[in-house]
Order: sequence, then structure tokens, then C-alpha cells
Amino acid sequence: MALSMEEERILTQIEVRLSEDDPRLAGRLARLGAPRGRRARVITATLITAAVVLAAIGAAIAAALVQ
Repeated sequence: MALSMEEERILTQIEVRLSEDDPRLAGRLARLGAPRGRRARVITATLITAAVVLAAIGAAIAAALVQ
């Protein structure tokens, strides 16, 4: 749902006032919506890969013990 021109104007005013009143908080809030960096994606991909490999190893060990 798109915002009306009036709502956008009000939000812009709020953002400007927040930046003036508490620039540190405004910066932290701005970073919350920022896209993740390359490093975070690499770490996430590595952890997922490690979990899959460990699950496969566990399944192989379990299958070997059952026989």
C-alpha cells in the first residue's frame, strides 16, 4: 500500500527531526533496514553448507550402525 503525499511529507519531517535530535539513534535505525554485506552472506552460506555436510555424515554413520 503506497503512502499519500501527506504521509510521506510527515514521515520525512519525523526523519529529519530524529536526525537532528539524536543522530546516533537515527544512524542505528538506518542500518537496520540496510542490506546485509557480502561478509554476512558468505558466513551464512558457510554455516548452511557445514550443517548439510554434518547431517549427511550423521546419516551415513547411523546407516552404518544399523547394518
